[in-house]
Amino acid sequence: GGIIAKATSITALTNPTVNSYKRLAPGTTDSGATWAPNRVSVSGNNRTHMVRVPAPDRFELRLADGAVNPYILQATVLACGLWGLENKATVENHFFEPTVNMYLIPEGAPEIAHLPRLPSTLQDALRALEADAGLRAFLGAGFIDSFLKMKTEELQDFLRCVSPWELERTLDC
Repeated sequence: GGIIAKATSITALTNPTVNSYKRLAPGTTDSGATWAPNRVSVSGNNRTHMVRVPAPDRFELRLADGAVNPYILQATVLACGLWGLENKATVENHFFEPTVNMYLIPEGAPEIAHLPRLPSTLQDALRALEADAGLRAFLGAGFIDSFLKMKTEELQDFLRCVSPWELERTLDC
């Protein structure tokens, strides 16, 4: 339950780049599906959910992308698990039957209205991480503060860049 409860807070750690959030955006790709979660949900053997439980003795966290630091990922999963045990966190309100395809449920549908949406930008994810006192306690204030400082500087560098898209579409403004 800790991973589900802390999902929005850990997204900055599991998806550490500006481009990571394009993967988490709702909608489909040219192939028809992103296979990446965009809501906080758990199910059986179904890849459209953030946590997939294909067998009773294992789970797959589908939130992290390829840019994640593997050491930070493992520490984060363990911290969330410990937090969840201490706080008796459950997944009840986030569980769906394995037949439920999250990509086919329309935005605003009542069956997903209670589910938190994952952060849509690195900036939103950094804000969620910064606000999470429980995660700060488990991972350490020094680590969280350093991570936030580094990623905020990276984000500011990105925001100062003018992209080809901006040049092409807004140069005459």
